[in-house]
Amino acid sequence: MNPLRAIFHSRDKPKDSLNGSRYSFFFGGTSSGKPVNETTAMQMTAVYSCVRILSETVAGLPLNVYRYNDRGGKEKAFKHSLYRLLHDEPNPEMTSFAFRETLMSHLLLWGNAYAQIIRNARGEVIALYPLMPNKMTVDRDQTGRLFYSYQRSVEDPATLGKSIWVTLSPSDVLHIPGLGFDGLIGYSPIAMAKNAIGLAIATEEYGAKFFANGAAPSGVLEHPGTIKDPQRVKESWNSAYQGSANAHKIAVLEEGMKYTPIGIAPEQAQFLETRKFQINEIARIFRVPPHMLADLEKSSFSNIEQQSLEFVKYTLDPWVVRWEQSMCRVLFSESEKPTYFIKFNVDGLLRGDYASRMTGYATARQNGWMSANDIRELENLDRISPDLGGDLYLINGAMTKLEDAGLFAGTQYKKEDSA
Repeated sequence: MNPLRAIFHSRDKPKDSLNGSRYSFFFGGTSSGKPVNETTAMQMTAVYSCVRILSETVAGLPLNVYRYNDRGGKEKAFKHSLYRLLHDEPNPEMTSFAFRETLMSHLLLWGNAYAQIIRNARGEVIALYPLMPNKMTVDRDQTGRLFYSYQRSVEDPATLGKSIWVTLSPSDVLHIPGLGFDGLIGYSPIAMAKNAIGLAIATEEYGAKFFANGAAPSGVLEHPGTIKDPQRVKESWNSAYQGSANAHKIAVLEEGMKYTPIGIAPEQAQFLETRKFQINEIARIFRVPPHMLADLEKSSFSNIEQQSLEFVKYTLDPWVVRWEQSMCRVLFSESEKPTYFIKFNVDGLLRGDYASRMTGYATARQNGWMSANDIRELENLDRISPDLGGDLYLINGAMTKLEDAGLFAGTQYKKEDSA
């Protein structure tokens, strides 16, 4: 028996229980009683902000194809067919920014991102089209090989053909999985955090209804006698004082009536504190610093820059690595993988303020590991001609090896003795 086939047989089928119609168990009722799915979650401002921040950041990063050169370094592979696709235009219908923004939003909401790979007769990638994660199913055939089943609709690209169900091989799908059961299928962050998001939806709905009812608790109108038409009195009161447009009006009570509130004030119910905590809870799900969601309570001029750097290191870097490795795995041929690689450039996000950058550049320049052109390239400035010394690497002449310390002085002593 083929050893490779034996390995495939030993693997279970992808645990795809969070995909498609199988979301029912995870997306059923929540503790708050509010239904939670990708659509309702995106109506929460905190979820929308987190998804937008991460999607736009990944989409806006410079993305290049590199090749290792003969000098042991790397250089941009402008002539490779993937360079233009990833850097500028993955397909005739969208830009690279829109393509990456779409796939990153899928990855954050469904835990998986898929794109159809179109190849020419030579096997080269000529286009990439996003596919909806909720229409995709990953499974294994009788031999243990992975395959992708996609339920096509009229909104999908014509490259999928005309069949309702389309079967795609792994070489025809760019699949970027998030944290998952078996490394093949990612969890849905929305499904896993449905109770936290459901509570946020419930508190937002409570606040909306509270202000719709006049920004005051409901209560009881008491009359000392008997009211012939209580419904008329109720409707008259509501028409005059219910609704945020009627808030803070002065009530006039007749015939000895008295208004007794029976509700609990939002402050007593810690309504505002609950809403604030749920925003932090959602930020925790996506690992986004609260200050990026306009919550500056624990941010200051002394720590906000450090929080931004931690966002790049601990939040953005893991997503970027998922993208890079998934693309390299399926977009390059086996013969190209030792020579070419794909890399996001996050250096721009790691740059500090102007004074700190200049101090760092000065240290690098004086110690000989950056030239003037290296620095100017990072600052998006034009290169200095090599004839004018733009590519020179300089060092501080005051430094010398320990074994040569005192060598000049010893020479002087010898000259004086001989004289």
